[in-house]
Amino acid sequence: MFISFEGIDGVGKSTQADLLETWLQGKGKTVVRTLEPGGTEVGVEIRKILLHHRGDLAPRAEAALFAADRAHHVATKIRPALSRGEIVITDRYFDSSVAYQGAGRELSQTEVRDLSLWAVGGLLPDLTVLLDLPADVARNRRNGSGTEPDRLESEKIEFFERARQAYLDLAKAEPNRFLV
Repeated sequence: MFISFEGIDGVGKSTQADLLETWLQGKGKTVVRTLEPGGTEVGVEIRKILLHHRGDLAPRAEAALFAADRAHHVATKIRPALSRGEIVITDRYFDSSVAYQGAGRELSQTEVRDLSLWAVGGLLPDLTVLLDLPADVARNRRNGSGTEPDRLESEKIEFFERARQAYLDLAKAEPNRFLV
């Protein structure tokens, strides 16, 4: 089983993914817990560029870097775990690119989705848990975390409002995959 947690920054994805992992392990299940970007050694390097690069990244370059991370992540970590019968829980997957680079950066959501699907060889999660909060509430929660915001977390509130709406639209379009 492959489960992704999605939502804008500050909604509690990591917390809920951790709770589910602990619960499943308590039931005797083998769980691979991962995140994007950065779920592999290569991904950690890409994550540094994406989240901590000083200066702007062109929106298409940003989308391509996320796709590169995701392609490697799926090939080296997610698919092998699934083939072993393990449960994979990821904090973000390709829906994040559709929401953040597609809607947030105002690129074509269809093009970003197509790029992401190509990168993962069409692998969709069995379940995508979308955690939803208004953008201002999520930002206040994120700001209260005590950590310095990264490059994406520092975006204007309108970016997150567009991303949130994109997530809700994705969930509406795929109700059999999304749990909101």
